[in-house]
Amino acid sequence: MTPIRTAARRLAVPAALAAAAAFALVSPPGTAQAADEAAPDAGSSPTRLTPWPASGASAPAPWRISGLPRQKKPFTAFSVVSIDGRRALRIDADNSYGNLLHPLRIEPGKYKTLSWRWQIERLNEAADLNERTGDDTTVKLCALFDLPLEKVPFVERQTLRVARSRSDDFVPTATICYVWDNRLPVGTSLPSPFTGRLRYVVLQSGSSRVGQWVSERRDLAADFQRQFGKESGGEPVALIGIAVGADSDNTREHTVAHVADLVLEP
Repeated sequence: MTPIRTAARRLAVPAALAAAAAFALVSPPGTAQAADEAAPDAGSSPTRLTPWPASGASAPAPWRISGLPRQKKPFTAFSVVSIDGRRALRIDADNSYGNLLHPLRIEPGKYKTLSWRWQIERLNEAADLNERTGDDTTVKLCALFDLPLEKVPFVERQTLRVARSRSDDFVPTATICYVWDNRLPVGTSLPSPFTGRLRYVVLQSGSSRVGQWVSERRDLAADFQRQFGKESGGEPVALIGIAVGADSDNTREHTVAHVADLVLEP
């Protein structure tokens, strides 16, 4: 192997570890996680989403801000505001990274639809989800799933084991993020350029609807099968978290979006 390729691999491994841990779920502080530890069980995690409070307040527990391991860059800012007569989460990403994460534990067959409304105020025109240098999102709604570790492809399984051994929080095995992109056609689905454990699904694209509220509704179980069904063998898995986020750390842009009326239905 050439020195250039060896160096590239050395750079790629930490990036993949960071991406794998980007949606880490809460576990008790100071408790290192076993590499093959199961996701939090139903007794320790909620089974429904906690609503956002009145405007001017931060999102209540168990909502929490989640970033990259040992993140030094700025965190994306989240605040609850009143806009156009509705209570909404404002998501402000300024050369930053971050997700607002809600841990859950909902067994297969007991969750169905995730619905929400979203609005873009400032779109990231420089993002390109096909490239690591452009892997930023103006806004994303993500569902985290508990795919059994033994069903994850070998290389990614080993990366997950390392990521879990270095984190105090639980690292999910499968994540789907619904995004409002700047360029890719609506209906596009693709893996993150950093890790195949995260799949993007483009629901809106471009600037033609910037400033408008757009409603979305997704069948999470069906989408999981489309994105990870081959790995799971067609078996459904538990839903272990919902996240809202935005990032602009790769493109160094400033974006603003809002999400409202987020509802998880059985």
